[in-house]
Amino acid sequence: MASAAQAPTQKGFLGWVERTGNRLPDPVFIFFYLIIALVIVSVICALTGVSALHPTEVDDASGMPSVIQAVSLLSPENIQRLWVEMPETFTHFHPLGYVLVVMLGAGVAERSGFFAAGMSKAVKAAPKALLTPVVALVAMLGNHAADAGYVVLIPLAGILFAAAGRHPLAGIAAAFAGVSGGFSANISPGQLDALLFGITEEAVGASMLDPDWTANIAGNWYFISAMTFVFLPIIWFVTDKIIEPRLGPWTGGASAGAADDDTSPAPSEHDGALASKGLRHAGIAALLVIALWATMVFAPGTPLIDEAACVAEDGTRLADCSIHTELGPLYSSLVAAFFILFLATGWAYGRVVGTIENHRDLVNMMAESMKDMGYYLVLAFAAAHFVAMFNWSNLGLISAVHGAGAIESTGLPLPAVIGLMVLFTGLLNLFVGSASAKWALLAPILVPMLMLLGISPEGATAAYRVGDSATNIITPLMVYFPLILVFAQRWQPDFGLGSLTAMMLPYSIWLLIFGTALIVGWFYLGIPLGPDAPVSYAMPEMAAPAGMEAPAAMPSSEAVANPE
Repeated sequence: MASAAQAPTQKGFLGWVERTGNRLPDPVFIFFYLIIALVIVSVICALTGVSALHPTEVDDASGMPSVIQAVSLLSPENIQRLWVEMPETFTHFHPLGYVLVVMLGAGVAERSGFFAAGMSKAVKAAPKALLTPVVALVAMLGNHAADAGYVVLIPLAGILFAAAGRHPLAGIAAAFAGVSGGFSANISPGQLDALLFGITEEAVGASMLDPDWTANIAGNWYFISAMTFVFLPIIWFVTDKIIEPRLGPWTGGASAGAADDDTSPAPSEHDGALASKGLRHAGIAALLVIALWATMVFAPGTPLIDEAACVAEDGTRLADCSIHTELGPLYSSLVAAFFILFLATGWAYGRVVGTIENHRDLVNMMAESMKDMGYYLVLAFAAAHFVAMFNWSNLGLISAVHGAGAIESTGLPLPAVIGLMVLFTGLLNLFVGSASAKWALLAPILVPMLMLLGISPEGATAAYRVGDSATNIITPLMVYFPLILVFAQRWQPDFGLGSLTAMMLPYSIWLLIFGTALIVGWFYLGIPLGPDAPVSYAMPEMAAPAGMEAPAAMPSSEAVANPE
C-alpha cells in the first residue's frame, strides 16, 4: 500500500509541525481527553460561580435576562444523563444521519466505477492548452467522489501531463491542489455540506439560542460555487507560471518508471465504448432524478413546497414572507436527493459495465460503504458526547457570550473577525487533519459566539471551510499526503516529503490569501451564502413575562452587525 512508503523527515517549521502532529493522539482520543478536561473545568467553574446573562431568555420573577450558571458535570443529574442517555446522545448527533444517508449512495457510485470513469473521461478529453484548468476543475468537483479524487485523478493527471510533453509532477500538483486545496469548492452541495452543516445544527441546538434554526445543506451553495471560480485561475496560474517553470522541462517520456506499481491504481478500469455507454446511462439516470425532484416542486399540490408557510390565519399572504420559507421542505430533502442521485447514477453505470449484475451487488456496495464509515462512527460517538456534555455544563454558551463581548469591545468589524477565524482554522489544520473533527471541536463555541455578533451559522460554516481547505496540501498529517508522495516518486524517485511540501506551498499561500479575501468581501457586501442563507443574523427577541415590558436588547445585535 502507498501508506507504507517512508517519507524523509523535514527540518525547520514544517519539520516541527510534522513532529508535533505525529505526537498528537488519534482524534477520537483527543475528544476523550477533552471530555476529561471539560469535566474538571466544569467542576471548577461551578464552584467559583462562573456565569453569563442569557441573550434571549428572561427571568419570570425579575423580568431581567436569565443568568446562565456553569453546571458541574459530576452533579448527580449529569452523571445520570451521561449513562442513561448515551444511546440517544450518539444516535441524535445530527451529522450522523446526514452523512450515512449520502454515503449509502456515494458508495455505490464510487464502487461501480462511475466516479472514476467520469473524472477520467473529463480530463482525457481536455485540449492540451486547457489541460491545467480542466484537471483543476475536475479535481475540485471530485470532492463529491471522496477517495476517488485522490486515488484516481491525481495519478491520472501525472500521466496526462507527461503524454502532453509537460512535467508530470506539475499535473500531480495541480490535481492535488484542486482535490485537497479546493476541498470545499464545488458547483453544488454534497456530502461535505451534509457533514459540516450537521455539526453546525448540533452546535446551534446545543446553545439553545435559536431553537427554530435548522440546517440547510445548500446554505453555502452560492459561496462554494464562487470559491470554485476564484480558485480555478489561481491553481492554473500557480501551476503554469510558478511550479512548472521551477520543475523544468520533462524529458522522461509519457510513462512512469514504476507504472506497474501496486501503489498506483489504474485511473479507470473501464475505457472506450463501454465506459462511454455507461456514462450516458448514468447521465440519463441523473436527469430522471432531477426531473423527479422538479416534479415534486413545480407540479400542483406537491410535497416539497410548504404553501401554508406564507399564509396568515385569515387566508391572506404574509407580505414579508420569503419564497425560501415555502421551499423549506425542498432544502431539507437535499440529503435524500443526493442519496438517490448517487445511487441511481452508480447503478446505471454499473449495470452497463458489469460491476453491478444484480440487486445483491448493489446491496453489497452499500454495505461496503458503511464499512468504510466505521472510523467515522467511532469519531462521531466521541464528538457527540463532547458536544452534548459541553451543552450540559453551560460552558459553551457562557464562553460564547463572553467571547462575543470581548470581540465586540475590540471594535473590530465583522469581516475582520471572519478573516481571523479563517487564519486560525488554517493554522489548526496543520495539526488536526480531519475536517469533521476540527469543526466538532470549534463549532460549539464559534457558532453561537458569531451568532451573538450578528453572523449567521451558515457564515460561520463558510469561514471555517476556507481555512480548512487552504492548508490541507502542506501538512504531512493529511491522510493522503504519503500517497501523493508515492505518486510523485513514480516519476522522480528522489522526490521527498520536503520536496512535495515546497511544491504545494505556493498553492496554499495563494489559496489562503484569495479565500480569505473572498469571504471577507462576501461578508462586507452582505451577499447571501446560499438560498435562504444570509451572512447576517439577528438574535430572536426576548420574550417578556406576562404583564412586563420586554427588556432592552442585549449587545451584539443590529449595531454590531452594522458597525458603521
